[in-house]
Amino acid sequence: MPLRLTCQAEALCQTHSMEENDEHPGRAEFLRVLRAAALVAALAGAAGSLGLLFHASHSRPPLLMVLFVIWVSSPFLAGVFASMVSKRWSVLTQATLYVAMLVVALGALAVYGNDALRPRRAQAAFVYIAVPLGSWLIATVIPIAAFVSRRQSRRVDGV
Repeated sequence: MPLRLTCQAEALCQTHSMEENDEHPGRAEFLRVLRAAALVAALAGAAGSLGLLFHASHSRPPLLMVLFVIWVSSPFLAGVFASMVSKRWSVLTQATLYVAMLVVALGALAVYGNDALRPRRAQAAFVYIAVPLGSWLIATVIPIAAFVSRRQSRRVDGV
């Protein structure tokens, strides 16, 4: 029985998202443009971040570099994955995801670029550990906020 209710709820959410877009055709176009911008930003952010990582990492052990490449690129890969599965999400949640992807990409490039212009002598790898961690915190807050928002809107609607 819970599976049937879940499927019905997903179908209702999907129908609701489609109805929102049908009522406001400009909203659907805006969401498509925002999604495209977020995906381009994620690609540019990942490429730029990895380029700046390699620029900052002179003669590091190969295993350490592999770990850093995975860690630094992980927020961008997670954003792209989330955008692929977000088609059933509400329009507001999708837009929030895409804006967060833009913020993460621009923020990471700004911090890594600053580090490239003004390299740290002590704890040189700090920014390459802290920025992905901050990005993951942002990525954790968005679904929680969407879940809380959805529950509150259901309470207001009397569901």
